[in-house]
Amino acid sequence: MAVSTDFAPPFKLIAPYFLLGAIFFVVSVALLFGFDISNLNSMDNQILSWVHIFLLGFVMMIIFGAMAQLVPVVLEVGHAAVELYYVIYPLLLVGTLLMGLGFFSTPALLPYGGIIVLISLLIFVAETFATIKKVEKFNTVMVSVLLANTFLFLGLIFGIIMALGYAGTITVDIVSLLNAHVYLVLIGYVGITLMGMSLVLLPMFWLSHHYSDKPIKLALWIISIGVTLVTLASIFNSSILEQIGYILTLLSMCLYFYQIHIIYKNRARKHKDIYLNAMLIGYGFLLLSIILGIGYLIFPSNNLLLTIGWIMFFGILSLLINGHLYKIIPFLVWYERFSPLVGKQKVPMLADMVPNKSAKIQLGFNLIGLLISAIGILLAINSIFYAGVSFLFVGSIFMLKDVMYMINYK
Repeated sequence: MAVSTDFAPPFKLIAPYFLLGAIFFVVSVALLFGFDISNLNSMDNQILSWVHIFLLGFVMMIIFGAMAQLVPVVLEVGHAAVELYYVIYPLLLVGTLLMGLGFFSTPALLPYGGIIVLISLLIFVAETFATIKKVEKFNTVMVSVLLANTFLFLGLIFGIIMALGYAGTITVDIVSLLNAHVYLVLIGYVGITLMGMSLVLLPMFWLSHHYSDKPIKLALWIISIGVTLVTLASIFNSSILEQIGYILTLLSMCLYFYQIHIIYKNRARKHKDIYLNAMLIGYGFLLLSIILGIGYLIFPSNNLLLTIGWIMFFGILSLLINGHLYKIIPFLVWYERFSPLVGKQKVPMLADMVPNKSAKIQLGFNLIGLLISAIGILLAINSIFYAGVSFLFVGSIFMLKDVMYMINYK
């Protein structure tokens, strides 16, 4: 897919998203030292607090920054109101902190944090839809953006209802709505966004050409149906719809994995760098999560469910997001600071802007930490889990250092 940088917003607008995301990554790992793995469940206040800090502060913050750049580049139209992105990240920052503290110790803060996050995400959704409205011809990536943002909006509605219920403002069945909220945001928005952006970023960075995108087109519609069914199952308390939704989600992930395989096999760039290694390991964990997900459907287990969630967060999301930062940040910095100097003076190559040694250390520590801590969760042994988290914490510090290095590259 051809992309143009003519409509790219200034890097000073995007940089805070990446920097704050990296900081929240360190914070979310540090908070894991307070977990008691031997006595944990998905509705524990500590887990709810941590999940929102990780997803809103790290995952959403970086995805919003990346989308600020990618949406106009792919659409080849300017943002409808690019200045709004200067408002989105401060609101998301404050809202995330209030929600994290609200879940952990002060429930009265939840409605305030939820409202602030809701406003932040609604601004993002509204601006994205306004930008999409300027497009005359749609493609697969744009369909994915539409689907993802629709699910994000619905997920926000469920989230604010749950926050009000959790704070005692209204009376709702929080447990029944939780599944819909998680699925709409994590699978419906984050999952579909990663699918759609993969069609842009992977072929661009791997130099892949002349491949079929039929698998991911089918995967997008199947996962959308799956998310819809799981949402309806939460509303109507239907286990049959829920199981069908899970099966369709697993099927869509298999198709997505096959699409990645097709793009990888058709790549022209054979050089292995930190980006390629992170992608391959991340997609390897995607395959593992699919296998474990099938196992969970057959033999349900709370520890296995927590392990799958752990692998999705640190084995897929963090690896794919952090891996992309080693490509996205150098490209944006180079384009803004050095492209005007081409032909006038010597300029660095993109590879020169990546701290390769530090990046390898970061990846190594995070991978080792992920594997050890996953074993600790599966066996419910705190000492093993903390040992893994220690490696993850060192890896997160290196990731933050690398992000700062690339952002400030002169």
